[in-house]
Amino acid sequence: MLLYADLFEQETSWAHIKASETLMQTNGIPFSYYVDSLRVFRFVQGRDSIWRKHVLQTDEADPQWRQVMKVLGINVTFALSPQAKGKVERPYRWLQDRIVRTCAIEKLATIDEVRAVVRQEVDRYNNHQVHSTTGDIPSIRFERAKREGNSLFRPFVLPKPYTLAKDVFCLRERRMVDGYHKISLFNHEIRVPKVPLRKEVEVHLVPDMQRDALEIRIWWETQMVQSVVYPLNEFPGVHF
Repeated sequence: MLLYADLFEQETSWAHIKASETLMQTNGIPFSYYVDSLRVFRFVQGRDSIWRKHVLQTDEADPQWRQVMKVLGINVTFALSPQAKGKVERPYRWLQDRIVRTCAIEKLATIDEVRAVVRQEVDRYNNHQVHSTTGDIPSIRFERAKREGNSLFRPFVLPKPYTLAKDVFCLRERRMVDGYHKISLFNHEIRVPKVPLRKEVEVHLVPDMQRDALEIRIWWETQMVQSVVYPLNEFPGVHF
């Protein structure tokens, strides 16, 4: 069963976070993710640090995507070898081949054009094709497993104290409130009047690519204490 498939111009943390949000709000929260050691998923000492003396060892820093998984209580397992990664990718090589061949035959060139092909192939595989191993149509088998309680997905519920999904599926930073009740974030000073001086706050960044805007939501302890919106073009050096 293909639970999510889409095309992006770049593979970014934000793209993976939004993909996870769509998957979970549709199907529920999975017990575990099985991923490779891409920077989006895992910090690896020696690869993800420019310093000769490494302060952080492998897995001692959590990338943005993994922070979201921790908030939701989802286990993450890493494929630690090319062979282990291949076990996941090999069964879906046919999908890549069909998409490439279709695009070549129909002379498709834009992401939107190819995205339509991806959706057609996913629909065909999930809802019309009998799986060669199980003998079932994947979507029927998946729904039956959920009805019978044999699924490793649990209902999607926001963890406390959050009431909005964008405070879970977001990019996170931590900042200290200075002596002027402000924090500095990517060359922007944001006033935080309700937080005591020298206290650390958690900053939730929610990019909106369609509106070309960045919402910044500041949390202290269990409350949101400030929310501001900036144009994305005011953060030219920040990669979302």
